[in-house]
Amino acid sequence: MRGHVPDSPDSHGPPTKIAPRKSGGPPQMSICDRFDRPLRNLRLSVTDRCNLRCSYCMPEENYTWLPREDILDFEEISSLVDRFLELGVSRLRLTGGEPLLRKNLHRLVAMLSPKPGLEDLALTTNAVLLAEQAQELKDAGLGRVTVSLDTLRRDRFEKLTRRPDLDQVLRGIDALEPAGFEGTKIDTVVIRNVNDDELIDLIEYGKRVQAEVRFIEYMDVGGATDWSFERVVSRREMLDTIAEHYGELQSVESGSAPADRYRLPDGTVIGVISSTTEPFCGSCDRSRLTADGRWYQCLYGREGVNLCKPLRDGASNEELQSILRSTWTQRDARGAEDRLRQAARGAYLMPEDLRADPHMEMHTRGG
Repeated sequence: MRGHVPDSPDSHGPPTKIAPRKSGGPPQMSICDRFDRPLRNLRLSVTDRCNLRCSYCMPEENYTWLPREDILDFEEISSLVDRFLELGVSRLRLTGGEPLLRKNLHRLVAMLSPKPGLEDLALTTNAVLLAEQAQELKDAGLGRVTVSLDTLRRDRFEKLTRRPDLDQVLRGIDALEPAGFEGTKIDTVVIRNVNDDELIDLIEYGKRVQAEVRFIEYMDVGGATDWSFERVVSRREMLDTIAEHYGELQSVESGSAPADRYRLPDGTVIGVISSTTEPFCGSCDRSRLTADGRWYQCLYGREGVNLCKPLRDGASNEELQSILRSTWTQRDARGAEDRLRQAARGAYLMPEDLRADPHMEMHTRGG
């Protein structure tokens, strides 16, 4: 992720491959990369700032923030999203940092939600500010919400996040159903000897609030400078723990979602994202756009394409579209698989790497 970030990729690449869209939208087709993975799923960071300091994501004391003047305004975001939609993106997720820190986020949602071809508009949040914003986000057209929640224990939450905000998070989750949201998900990063004893508690909580809980293997990306493989609880271990408590689990069709989904005997559906021990690079259709317009085609990518510069320099829609097309059709990234093959595997990046380029932080590129 370090090093020179090009303003645009080499325009010479393989012929554009296309894949049909699943349903709806304009007649454009999704372009494909070198492994026939379509460009369909964009994670859009609206800010690099966060109001929590989760130990697995932001363990350091000091951070290098993106310059305020570099942050895309809503009109610039909307314009870039149009270019992505024209090339096949149909699913958009607003992320951060903590996206609810972005002032008037509902206005951006209202700009994006009616766009032709956009089949799914979602938000990932830590929910600290969600109770106050849930209704206006729903009214603006937001489709779904995923909440990051790693523990239900107040003392543990404060230790993990270095903030005493669990009650605010729970109030935010409680506000979703009255606001009209369905399909809510709760994402939990599972870390050995930290919160791996809460799987059942979190599933039961998910039942009460009508949310699908997804357990995520601890990943060695971005700000995870304290990561070690010994702290990873594998998908197999999680499923064994869950099955021991509930009984036999039934596999459920997951579609293009990163989670392997399972149905408990009582019908409850849960998910496990095994991106560390069993990566899903072969089907990954996701890319990430930072709040200052750097486009990354892999979570482990060390270089991003600067879309802000040509946009602000007055590039035409066709020129911007050409940058996106030529970049994606050359994409051959399989970062998680490459990491899995490494024999001696420690943290991916060190604090000095992150200070040198804040785009490497997960709170910058949107996780």
